[in-house]
Amino acid sequence: MPVLEKPKHIEELTLPPRRARLAADTDVLVVGGGPAGIGAALGAARAGASVILVERYGFLGGNATAALVMPLMSFHTQRPTFERLGVSNLLPNDHGPGHPVIAGALKELLEHLVRSGGAVAPSLETGYVVPFDPEVFKWSTLDLLDKAGVHFLFHAFASGVLGEGEIEGVVFETKSGPLAIKAKAIVDGTGDGDIAALAGAPYEIGRESDGLVQPMTLMFRMADFEQAAFQAYARQHPDQWRGVHGLWDLVQQATAKGELDLAREDILFFATPHAREVSVNSTRVTRVLGTDVWDWSCAEWESRRQLEQLVRFLRKYVPGFERSYAVQSGVHTGVRETRRILGDYQLTAEDLLSARKFPDAVARGSYPVDIHNPTGKGTVLRRIPADDAYDIPLRALVPRDIERVMVAGRCISGTHEAHSSYRVMPIAMATGQAAGVCAALAAQGGMVPRKVLADEVQRELVRQGANLERG
Repeated sequence: MPVLEKPKHIEELTLPPRRARLAADTDVLVVGGGPAGIGAALGAARAGASVILVERYGFLGGNATAALVMPLMSFHTQRPTFERLGVSNLLPNDHGPGHPVIAGALKELLEHLVRSGGAVAPSLETGYVVPFDPEVFKWSTLDLLDKAGVHFLFHAFASGVLGEGEIEGVVFETKSGPLAIKAKAIVDGTGDGDIAALAGAPYEIGRESDGLVQPMTLMFRMADFEQAAFQAYARQHPDQWRGVHGLWDLVQQATAKGELDLAREDILFFATPHAREVSVNSTRVTRVLGTDVWDWSCAEWESRRQLEQLVRFLRKYVPGFERSYAVQSGVHTGVRETRRILGDYQLTAEDLLSARKFPDAVARGSYPVDIHNPTGKGTVLRRIPADDAYDIPLRALVPRDIERVMVAGRCISGTHEAHSSYRVMPIAMATGQAAGVCAALAAQGGMVPRKVLADEVQRELVRQGANLERG
């Protein structure tokens, strides 16, 4: 495998002391411009705080744009009706329509995307997922945050924190040298809990039995896809295609001929807003960790090897793909799971599967427990009770042992099993908005976020249009 081999023994070097320039001082600093960071910046700005959002790339969206994680998954109650899921009418209805359990910042973004022609609104026809165009997503989020008064710093990677215990700011590596930004409160929207971990917050990684995490996946888009030809195949082979996944017969044929070595159990497609395009979610790299640079380098090589093999398979074996081509792959392989920061409360699978309610609820979720096998093929899917949702308490966003830092998105406090549900982007955006509001109230009140009363956060979230309804 042509990547640097991970050293067995890494020698520690003493480097000269470095100086960082103070670039800014703000009420709320949001680190990471993915769905969680976008929600946090909007929430904090709408609450009246001065906000700076720092992103390592030159655009917003995080996994939605950098890793092409498409579409936004359902945030509605009940089992979604997978009538289309973007590849039309390939599975009969199995349940009736649900209702959304997330609103607020997510609703604002979706309305902007739909108005701009960059997304298809969730409905019975889409299976309540949201197919979107990642390029429109980039400038739609930028426009939303710009109009909210959020300030930006792009091309800046967080590498350190200022202070111990009570964190005063974050240091970023940039082309202009190391820069420091101070803040009264910080929201960690890095996905990996980088800021909380650097500050000394405890965390867990992987499942309890062996520490393994869900696999990485490199998403890619196939253009010049003939949907009518594919639909005709699906109708003729109803046992080989279910909603958005299948092709077991063709996979078996290609495997027997030595032309495909599929790392997951089947082929998985999602639609985009463009009729002649599909998003492919079929690569899988196991036993790698996104906070280990050696592992991630290996995953990049392996996932792109799988991509090339899959493109050849689709063009040769799958009707509708004969003239298609891979028009775009993720900037990097998508990471599902790394650190889960331990907070004042840890969400469990039991909380989710019983649709548990909390007095300090600041977000809700209805997406299933969805665990991609950390060791190979297979996916575990366990649904939330019909027509219900679970609460996410404010305490799960407050890291233990440190102050002035909130976490949002997939790094909030929960078990491996619970994480497999709340990791999806709509829920990440909701926890981001909640963290941003709490950070803003803390900054304005001259206190640490842990001291902000939950009912104050809830009132501001409701004022901003968030959905905290008890189901």
